[in-house]
Amino acid sequence: MFTLDQAVVVKGELRTTEDLTIEGRVDGSIICEDGSVVVAANARVGGDIIARDITVFGRSDGQLIATEIVDVRADAVVTGQVLAPRFVLDEAAHFQGRVAPQLLDAALRVARFQQRTRGPEPIRAGGTR
Repeated sequence: MFTLDQAVVVKGELRTTEDLTIEGRVDGSIICEDGSVVVAANARVGGDIIARDITVFGRSDGQLIATEIVDVRADAVVTGQVLAPRFVLDEAAHFQGRVAPQLLDAALRVARFQQRTRGPEPIRAGGTR
C-alpha cells in the first residue's frame, strides 16, 4: 500500500502497481489497474482513475473506471462518468454524472490503447515534465 500524503501535489499521470491512498491532490490520471485506489476525505483528484476498485471519500472530477467496484461514501463529491460492474452511492454523497457499466470493456480498451501510444514525457530543464 502506498500513500500520497496530504502535503503532496502531483501534476500529470500517476501509475502504480500497488494499492494507493490519495490524501493530497492529483491533477491528472491515476492508473492502478490491478489494485485499489482510495481518495481520502480531504483529497482531490482532477482526472480519470482506472483501478480494480475505487473508494471516494473526498472529491473526484473525472471518469472512474473500475473492473470490480466504485464506492462513493458519505460527503464525497464526484463529478463524471462511472464505468464499473458494481456502483455503491451513499445517500449523503454528491454525485453529478452518469453510470454506464455496459461501457466498461470499451473504456478499458481505449485507456490501454492511449497508454501504449503515448510515449514517455520528456524531462525538461529543472526536472519537470
